[in-house]
Amino acid sequence: MFENLSDRLERSFKILKGEGKITEINVAETLKDVRRALLDADVNYKVAKTFTDTVKQKAMGMNVLNAVKPGQLMVKLVHDELAELMGGESVGLNLKSKPAIILMSGLQGSGKTTFSGKLANMLKQKQHKRPLLVACDVYRPAAIQQLKVVAGQIAVPVYSEDDNKNVVEIAHHAIAEAKAKGNDVVIIDTAGRLAIDEEMMNEIETLKNAVQPDETLFVVDSMTGQDAVNTAKEFNDRLDFDGVVLTKLDGDTRGGAALSIRSVVTKPIKFVGTGEKMEAIDAFHPSRMADRILGMGDIVSLVERAQEQYDEEEARRLQKKIQKNKFDFNDFLNQINQIKKMGNLKDLASMIPGVGKAIKDIDIDDNAFKGIEAIIQSMTPKERTHPEILNTSRRQRIAKGSGTNIQEVNRLIKQFDQTRKMMKMVTGGGMGKMAGMMKGMPKMPKF
Repeated sequence: MFENLSDRLERSFKILKGEGKITEINVAETLKDVRRALLDADVNYKVAKTFTDTVKQKAMGMNVLNAVKPGQLMVKLVHDELAELMGGESVGLNLKSKPAIILMSGLQGSGKTTFSGKLANMLKQKQHKRPLLVACDVYRPAAIQQLKVVAGQIAVPVYSEDDNKNVVEIAHHAIAEAKAKGNDVVIIDTAGRLAIDEEMMNEIETLKNAVQPDETLFVVDSMTGQDAVNTAKEFNDRLDFDGVVLTKLDGDTRGGAALSIRSVVTKPIKFVGTGEKMEAIDAFHPSRMADRILGMGDIVSLVERAQEQYDEEEARRLQKKIQKNKFDFNDFLNQINQIKKMGNLKDLASMIPGVGKAIKDIDIDDNAFKGIEAIIQSMTPKERTHPEILNTSRRQRIAKGSGTNIQEVNRLIKQFDQTRKMMKMVTGGGMGKMAGMMKGMPKMPKF
């Protein structure tokens, strides 16, 4: 997401490259191009105009230090204004009640049910909550079953009444169930509805008034672009929701919804969905998103995702094995699984400053580890823990069992041996040895 906008903004800033100072003429020319870039990204016209007018006003009122080039100053001004446009600060959930009630709303197909599961999983894993999912979509065929499937993936209970069409009754019964069984968060998944469907809008308005939720979230598919913003305004007029959730932010979307929605409805974007996995949910940070839009990466979010998968006890166990040169293929496989849990590989790589632009045209398959996993899983338990016994006949058997060839098996084992040596050097304090070893290695190709 935002790749086209990032490219357009970068071209806009080049207008100021080489200029000795900021003038009204070169700023106007740059911001004219910035406004076009925002409009092409499906940003609301009024929002785009106000944005560039504000940046121009700030730019003309600043004295440029000799150490700062005009282009650099413009990038900073645009970055800060983008962050402000998207809300300025990250806003979390209000979960003070016992149980806290979260009501989901949005159009049909926006991803409410899947997001309800992601949110429950996040609250369970990160905040050690005991969520209860409530099936209040009583119209769509198999909606209740879909919620049960999602809940089954994350081991969270679901409350449903298959023969009851009264969503207020279902919600009240679910809340009573949560109190009785000690669930401290109740997430109510509702039916998708159109803002023009008066009967359906009345129903969710009545449901909100009946349960008095701590949080009412509006879930919107960011791929719908400007329509998402218009729909959000209509829903907000009726429900006065507390925050927005943008789903499918990893899709082929121009990103205009993320940039416009906060200004139009004056409600914060609280979460974004970044993939299909239950772990693919992020709190929304305006400043970090501005970093990514301007090609600066998002190293803070990358570190946070890594920390979520970091287990101190496991790390200590692994360090001892590495020091004794006992790091084996089981450990290697565990490390791969931890990386996979962090999310989409291309999305992770794009968080590293300078890498996003370099890989934008490179297809990074999320199944990139499948071949490695197949090879390791074709080994016997003894072969995984004792890689030194992998002779030619064993390697041939592994190649057949994994659907690969002997060259791929040999390559993996060679890479594994090199990784194990380097890890032992690092943990053993042999950084000097490793540096000498790396000098003899071929250089990485430039993008």
